[in-house]
Amino acid sequence: MLHLCMNCKEPFLLMQFSKQQIATAIALAFHISGVIAIGIFRSPLFISLTPLNLLVCAVLILWTQEKINAGFLGFCTAAFLLGFGSEWVGVNTAIIFGEYTYGDLLGPKWQGVPYLIGIQWMVVIYCAGISMAMLHEKLVKKQQAADQELPKGWVALSMIADAALIALLFDWIMEPVAMDLGYWTWTKGEVPWLNYATWWGVSALIMVFFHFLPFKKHNLFAVHLLMMQGMFFLLLRTIGA
Repeated sequence: MLHLCMNCKEPFLLMQFSKQQIATAIALAFHISGVIAIGIFRSPLFISLTPLNLLVCAVLILWTQEKINAGFLGFCTAAFLLGFGSEWVGVNTAIIFGEYTYGDLLGPKWQGVPYLIGIQWMVVIYCAGISMAMLHEKLVKKQQAADQELPKGWVALSMIADAALIALLFDWIMEPVAMDLGYWTWTKGEVPWLNYATWWGVSALIMVFFHFLPFKKHNLFAVHLLMMQGMFFLLLRTIGA
């Protein structure tokens, strides 16, 4: 919003930005510079800064989330534990995702799994969940305006399944780039279909906590971040092809 200072000898414009706008600008700067440095110049420095980028995104989510309450903290905890736990089972048993190992780019690990991967799960599920929750809110209002009330059970099921599908689409876009940059390596050199099936299942399970735990599910920055991250990996995937 722009304000004109009427009490000054020389009028000037004072720009006031919202948290959403500031967070979006910061995330956009990180992702644009990342595409240029990694995609074009293949900068080892920028590739090594992946943990910083992920942590900045997580902090911006916390900053822009309206009213951090017990429900929100419960979701973050569940997302981290279920995401990290599923990766631990995947890496150490090869049962649920397939055979793969993590490299060193994502930072410190516990029994082969980077701690940051739990944060990555939280960020992806939160952004996918917020995006679908905001879309569902509009659709439900349209149904109510047309006197077509939908059963709450179907709304919940649709919300969880659709948001998990968005998370799965994000993983599909990210996988080739993540392997190319050395985030993780699949033993057989290609991503098994089991990985995608399990990714949807784990995402849906975490989304249950997202949907039913009470906290504010309206954050435009999360929608922007999901689009930025998706475009980031899609551009790197295209450039690297």
